Amino acid sequence: MKQDKEIEQILLDDEKYEQFIKDKTEKDFNKVLEQASKKEVGEITDFKQMKPENLFSKNTTYFVINKMSKTTSYINGMQAESFLVSAYEREKFISGKTDAFIYQDNYIKFFKYKG
Repeated sequence: MKQDKEIEQILLDDEKYEQFIKDKTEKDFNKVLEQASKKEVGEITDFKQMKPENLFSKNTTYFVINKMSKTTSYINGMQAESFLVSAYEREKFISGKTDAFIYQDNYIKFFKYKG
């Protein structure tokens, strides 16, 4: 009964109700954040450990060097796959014989997989 009276009093008082909702929402949000932070994300930097199906995923990062302009950048696996036009180079790359390939003026090398 006492608990029912307290709940009734909270619902009748707008400030207490707003504070109650805010506290509950914050508590739920913190719980979700805690669960998300517990989720371990593995990072693979050794090309030999990569599974072929993950080579061209959005979680894979490649290092790109442009030989003409001497600039560097990073691209994801889906972008790297579009640079890999030669069937021979593609087969070598997927089989793990090489971790880099050349497309026109760009040297593209596996950097890491996060997932």
